[in-house]
Amino acid sequence: QVQLVESGGGLVQAGGSLRLSCAASGTIFSIDVMGWYRQAPGKQRELVAVITSGGTTNYADSVKGRFAISRDNAKKTVYLQMNNLKPEDTAVYYCNLKREIVGSTYYWGQGTQVTVSS
Repeated sequence: QVQLVESGGGLVQAGGSLRLSCAASGTIFSIDVMGWYRQAPGKQRELVAVITSGGTTNYADSVKGRFAISRDNAKKTVYLQMNNLKPEDTAVYYCNLKREIVGSTYYWGQGTQVTVSS
């Protein structure tokens, strides 16, 4: 079983920066893709960024050039550096691990609130 614990959310002014961390416990495989999703009030959960164990990344268009995802496989931790934050980035950010072994299994953290004031 995998457990994910996020940290680093908070309140920041527009233009500011935050760094989210997600520590995983349990066995993590090299095939596991880790990443971040977010959900704003009244909206569906959406992908922010994902990263493979080899370092291949994928970003939502809305965060390209502002956010950077990284991963420390030895520490079983994934990070999200968020720069030049905008009010529309306000959401609950969820850490995610996707494992594809005979189908897909998704693990989620409890979420961390990010609020960007204008």
